[in-house]
Amino acid sequence: MGAGRYDVIVVGARIAGAATAMLLARQGVRVLAVDRASFPSDTISSHQLQVPGAARLHQWGLLGRLTAAGTPPVRRVRFDAGGGLVMDGRFPACAGVDVLFSPRRTLLDSILVNAAREAGAEVRENFRVTQLTSSGDRVTGIRGGTRGRPVVTETASLVIGADGKRSLVAGAVGARRYHERAARSFASYSYWAGVPVSTGELYQRPGRAVAVFPTNDDLTMVYVAAPMSEFASARADLEGHYLRALDLCGDLGERVRGGSRAERLRTTPDQPNMFRWPHGPGWALAGDAGVVMDSVSAQGMTSALRDADYLSAAVIAGLGGSRPLDAALRDHHRRRDQAIRGMYEFTLRLAALSPVTSRERRFLAAVATDQRETDRFLGAFAGIVPPERYFTLATALRILGSRTIRDLTAAGAPSSRRALPQAKVAGWLRCGR
Repeated sequence: MGAGRYDVIVVGARIAGAATAMLLARQGVRVLAVDRASFPSDTISSHQLQVPGAARLHQWGLLGRLTAAGTPPVRRVRFDAGGGLVMDGRFPACAGVDVLFSPRRTLLDSILVNAAREAGAEVRENFRVTQLTSSGDRVTGIRGGTRGRPVVTETASLVIGADGKRSLVAGAVGARRYHERAARSFASYSYWAGVPVSTGELYQRPGRAVAVFPTNDDLTMVYVAAPMSEFASARADLEGHYLRALDLCGDLGERVRGGSRAERLRTTPDQPNMFRWPHGPGWALAGDAGVVMDSVSAQGMTSALRDADYLSAAVIAGLGGSRPLDAALRDHHRRRDQAIRGMYEFTLRLAALSPVTSRERRFLAAVATDQRETDRFLGAFAGIVPPERYFTLATALRILGSRTIRDLTAAGAPSSRRALPQAKVAGWLRCGR
């Protein structure tokens, strides 16, 4: 296929990188994947493998490994918007799968790294890339190595940066940013023992979003998002800030205090929102290196798997000769942006953590009275149904009726038939375009 020792070098071997390496190797592509970490190892994570992500693992024959390791499946979610407004529903199925998981990254990343090796990819752990090599304007490979060993140069027809939001590859090639927005929230989460939950729990409170899901080793992951404007003051007492948010959520604070924190509290304000141009001569980007967004919608892991699926298909077509690689990567770029743009905008609205209005409460209350509609609503949150297709005027007409919509539009909202007028659902989203 290529003139180098490898057809493809993947820099970064966590979810996006390992999945890309695995899918390429399964098609006979000569792949080297490198990562500065060794596995298993942990990393800051959005922690949710949404239903579409679980469906991809099932398609690739890996979902059984996740369940065999004792990762609890979640089929139901309780969504508490405050003021007594509560929804309880199930996720619609996606490709025959109707569950989400909240796996530890020590587990999920290792599953994918091992699957990449089994497929024939070479994986080098503890390998730090120091620079890209090039010929003219085309990237030709990498230089780097493991500590205590000589620096090496490896060449390939394509170098894929799957090395996260602070991507060395993206920086080295000067990948252009677009759709960029400032960070809107910061996130804190930890793992708790003795806080059993059988379903997922989501809470919306003024300026707060809280999520509670079971994870591995009989632990429960408890997550809080708060406005970035509070971070400077919260730093003086991050754990207190976190626990006070839980106290706003019914008996959640009491339940969590009745258990014990199993690990340190992880807090990050590093939540950029941006797209990067994902390809150029001899290079491409995958996962957070290409598109990164606030963790409040918990889409990162699922997006990484979708990106690996789409990118690997484009690379196989390009390297296999069915079409020029550069053309295949251009098509992938369009496909990636189309797939994620709606969720990206949805996430930005969630991250605003805006208060609930009376109009939104009317919408939510109507959804809560209809079990099938509640399930569809949860499906939009999980990305099973693209949110830009669910939160539309047609949905509002079906749920609220035409008279209510006329009242809303008469109050000054735009009458677009493409989006629900001026609606933000429970402070987690703003449905207008």
